[in-house]
Formats: sequence, C-alpha cells, structure tokens
Amino acid sequence: MTLMQKASRLKRELQMLSTEPPPGITCWQNEERTDELRAQILGGTETPYEGGLFTLEINIPERYPFEPPKMRFLTPIYHPNIDSSGRICHDALKLPPKGAWRPSLNISTVLTSIQLLMAEPNPDDPLMADISSEFKYNKQLFVDKAKKWTQEHAVQRNTGVMENNKENTQEQKELSRKRKVDSVQKVPVKKSSV
Repeated sequence: MTLMQKASRLKRELQMLSTEPPPGITCWQNEERTDELRAQILGGTETPYEGGLFTLEINIPERYPFEPPKMRFLTPIYHPNIDSSGRICHDALKLPPKGAWRPSLNISTVLTSIQLLMAEPNPDDPLMADISSEFKYNKQLFVDKAKKWTQEHAVQRNTGVMENNKENTQEQKELSRKRKVDSVQKVPVKKSSV
C-alpha cells in the first residue's frame, strides 16, 4: 500500500468516524500531522468510568493498515489492562501471532473494542498485576478506586466556584446562589429628591 493509499483509507475512516461515530466515541485528526489522531471515549454507564471523558492519542504507523495503530490513554485511568503511561494491553493492537490485528479492522472497531475493555477488563492478561488482583479478589476496592480516579482525572468540571479542587456541596452551591440573589436585590437605588 502506498502512502497515497494509506492517506485515502485514513481519510475514509475519519469521514466515517465523523458522520457515523460509534456511541460515546469521537475521533479527529491533529491539524499539523495527518498520522496523529486524538479520540475521546465516554465512560460507560454502570461502570466505574461513568461520567468520565477519556482522551486517547493515536499514532498511525507507516505500514497502516498492515500494522495496527498505536494507541494510548492520555487521561489517567485505573484499569488492569492500561498502565500508568496509558499503554493498552489489547489483542487488536498487536500483530499476530500474539495479537489479533488484521487490515480489515479499522480505528473505529479498535476504539469500540477499547470502550468494551473499559467496561469488561481482562484480569487474566494484565498490564497492572496489582490492579488485576484487586479486580479479581477485592472487586469493591477496585470499583471504588476506579471511580475515584475517574472523578479526579476524567470528569469535566464546570467552571464554577471550586474549593480545594473539589466541587462544592449542594448546600454550598445554594448559599452561593442565595448570596448572588441577595447582592442583586441590595443594589442601591438612587432616590430622587422631590
């Protein structure tokens, strides 16, 4: 496959990703480099990643699609198959015989399979042995830590009043809202002297 064929395949894939993206996934090209993409995966409902938006870096190799894209998480994620550098242990990202990549796969299918891996970790093929054993033998601890990491690293915060880098409680928000209303009502009105 020539460089031109690779570029046209990539263009088709990106076009498909923008017109018919898989649910919860977006992907776009870096403006300066055509072989560098970014993607975002929304954490699945009823998973510890729910409410999180996870950004991935995708590098397209010279020999694509005969070689798999190189993907890694830029957003920290607590997961047995994803290490602290964001590298992902997944068959679709490796060539045979150890992996399952083949040219008929594409970026969309790989992103969808990573989204599935987030929802259903594979503790028998871990990158992070400690997280894997937690997932196997103390699942509640794993879920609690994964939720905490999601809150700390992947939840998009509204630009509001923040205290100690934590969202305000409902009570604090109401007090803040009440103060704003009070201050609006207390705007002095000039009395006319008659």
